Amino acid sequence: MDDFERILAGAGVRVSRRTLDAAYEASGSELGRIWSASRDVPVEWHVSAILAAAGRDVPAQVDPPTMAALVEAYVHPALLVPPAVDPGARGALEALSDRGYTLAVVSNTMRTPGTTLRKLLDRYGLLGLFKHATFSDEVGIRKPAPEIFAIALRAVGGEAGTALHVGDDLVLDVEGARAAGMRVIQVRTTPEQPPVGQAADAVIQNLADLPAAVARLDVG
Repeated sequence: MDDFERILAGAGVRVSRRTLDAAYEASGSELGRIWSASRDVPVEWHVSAILAAAGRDVPAQVDPPTMAALVEAYVHPALLVPPAVDPGARGALEALSDRGYTLAVVSNTMRTPGTTLRKLLDRYGLLGLFKHATFSDEVGIRKPAPEIFAIALRAVGGEAGTALHVGDDLVLDVEGARAAGMRVIQVRTTPEQPPVGQAADAVIQNLADLPAAVARLDVG
């Protein structure tokens, strides 16, 4: 929001930091409502929602170049403070790729859009291992909706019956992939057991264990 205040001021639009902070929180409430319905919106919607919450007359004062600068400021923080990556990720993905498996990403986005997440994957040397990446902000659908899994499968020419989804969340990943007709490996670092009927086909504690788990399930 510091960047928003600076960019807007440079365009002659005066909005206080306190107002922008409140607008950011208000946009989060709207996003939560959309996300709870397993739907999603592009990153430009996020920025427009913040501007609208900052003042009824603010959006009309923002021209396209200023809007582009605001979007860039909004998507950039994850590149400055990137998330940690499972140290076993690259080795596991390379092993599966070498065995002939087609790899794809199916990911819900939050405040950070798919365009930025691709940059992060590339930074860690992972993006090139995936044939396709499906991000919720780009397709308008979020896990656990079966449609987002179907979109990813179509993109790589796969079929649900021979596909395997890997994820950590019991609802978004396990229930979502099962509803899409896929088998699931859950990455779970805590010992809690899921309710009956919601268990994954296999559970691993980290991605280094993934190739062995896939081999045991023999989904090839």
